[in-house]
Amino acid sequence: MSKVIMYSTAQCPYCVRAEQLLKRRGVSEIDTVRVDLEPQRRREMMEKTGRRSVPQIYIGDYHVGGFDELAALDHAGELEPLLKKE
Repeated sequence: MSKVIMYSTAQCPYCVRAEQLLKRRGVSEIDTVRVDLEPQRRREMMEKTGRRSVPQIYIGDYHVGGFDELAALDHAGELEPLLKKE
């Protein structure tokens, strides 16, 4: 299964929803980067993604985006194949 990294904060309902969706699709381990606890990681996230909002999700090297993009991938049937890539 592909590695999943999610930039998030403690009080983010979209982060919770993204984590729930990923777990429903079989992801047992999410590398969560708390940008509220590590401000330098927020700068890193913004440089990598060009976005300020959380969640920002990576599956392998692929930048999914936020929860809306994750849900759209799932709805299109493209999330599970992306997760199963090695």
